[in-house]
Amino acid sequence: MTKVLMQGNEACVKGAIAAGMRFFAGYPITPSTEIAEGSAAELPKVGGRFIQMEDELASMAAVCGASIAGAKSMTATSGPGFSLKQENIGYACEAEIPCVIVDVQRSGPSTGMATSPSQGDVMQARWGTHGDHPVIALSPSSVEETYNLVIRAFNLSEKYMTPVIFLMDEIIGHLREGIEVHEPGEIIDRKRPSEAEKGAYKPFALADGELVPVIPAAGTGYYFNTTGLLHGADGFPTNDNTAAGALVRRLIDKIELNKDDICQSECREMEDAEIAIVCYGGTARSADEAVYQLRNKGIKAGIFRPITVWPFPDKAFKEMKQNVKKILVVEHNDGQLLREIERYTGETPVEFLGCINGKTITPQEIIEKVEEMHNAQ
Repeated sequence: MTKVLMQGNEACVKGAIAAGMRFFAGYPITPSTEIAEGSAAELPKVGGRFIQMEDELASMAAVCGASIAGAKSMTATSGPGFSLKQENIGYACEAEIPCVIVDVQRSGPSTGMATSPSQGDVMQARWGTHGDHPVIALSPSSVEETYNLVIRAFNLSEKYMTPVIFLMDEIIGHLREGIEVHEPGEIIDRKRPSEAEKGAYKPFALADGELVPVIPAAGTGYYFNTTGLLHGADGFPTNDNTAAGALVRRLIDKIELNKDDICQSECREMEDAEIAIVCYGGTARSADEAVYQLRNKGIKAGIFRPITVWPFPDKAFKEMKQNVKKILVVEHNDGQLLREIERYTGETPVEFLGCINGKTITPQEIIEKVEEMHNAQ
C-alpha cells in the first residue's frame, strides 16, 4: 500500500495501467485531457503505446482495432467527444470488442462550459448509439475509488467481451485528494481458444447456455471475421432473421442475466433512514456532508449510491427503499437517472434536486430540500 496525493484523472491512468491497459488512443478535450497526457507519459514505461488521433471517431476506431489485435485498450473524452465516439461504440457492442471508454462529463449541451461540472451524459451512456445493445457504465465518487473502479471496468470488459463506459464527472476528474493505492488484486484477461481449435474455429458458435464468446486475437492463426453487421456463428454477415435475433438477444442477455455479478451500489447511514438521498459520482460528496449535518439535527437521512449506473442496481434499490418514507434524487442534470429510479419506487414519494447551470450542488441545498421534505411529513 502506498499513500499519495493524486488527481482523479491521474488515478484513472494509474488504475488502467494496473489493470493491464497497454494501448490508449484519444483526442484532447477538457476536462479529460490529463488522462491522455498521463497515458502518453506512463504507457511507454510498461511497453504500451499512446497515439493521439485526429478526432474522437478515429480514436474510438483505433481502440477497437488495438483490442481486436489483443491489447487492453482505453480512450478518454468528455461530452462533445463522447457524442462523436458513438458510432464506433455501437460497433464495439455488436462485435463484442472489450475496451474502456472514459467520459469525464462537463456542462452541455454542445460545447457548453468546458470546465464546469455536470452529469449530463447518463442517458447518452445508455442510449447514445443506435439499436438494442447492452451497456455497462460505472461512476466513481472519489479519487481512490476511481483507481479501484477503473480496474473493475477492465475486468468486466474482458469477462463479458463488451465495451465498458467509465462515467466520471468534472468534480472527480479534477479533484485532488490523498488516497491509498493498493495492489490491484484479481486481474481478468479475456479467454482465448486453444491451439487445437485453429482452422475451422467459429467464435460465435456457442453451446446452449453460453453467452460470452471466446474470440482469438487477430493475426494469431485463427480464421474468423469481425464485422458491425449482424452475423452468424463464423462472424460473417447474415440476413437470416432467426440468427440475427438470436445474436442481439444474446448480446443483451450476457449483461442482463449477469446483473448480480455486474451491479454494485453503496448504502450510507441507511439502517434507520426515513429519507433516502439517491446520488452518484461527484454529487455524493455534497450528499455525504449533508447527511452528516442532517443527522446532527435529528433528521434520519441516508444515501443510496449506484456505483454501477448501467445496468441500474434495481435489486439493491428495491431492498433499500422498503424502509424509507421518501426519496430525494440528486443529480447534476435535469433528472436523467430520475426516470429510471421512478420505475422502482412504487408508492414511495420521490422528489428531485438538480443543477444545470454549471455550478456544484452544495450540501446546504440538499439540507434545505431534505428539511422541506421532512417538515411536510
